[in-house]
Amino acid sequence: MDAYNHARRLKTLRGLTPNEFICQVSAKEPDWFRLDPSHLILVRYT
Repeated sequence: MDAYNHARRLKTLRGLTPNEFICQVSAKEPDWFRLDPSHLILVRYT
């Protein structure tokens, strides 16, 4: 699920990952979201 949301680029989202798309929409329409989705980004430390 993480690979799909954070790594897979989709044609229907104009080449963005689902996570990038949600962050982009939240920047344009912040009233649609209760929480800022950029704080929910999964970060893996290696």
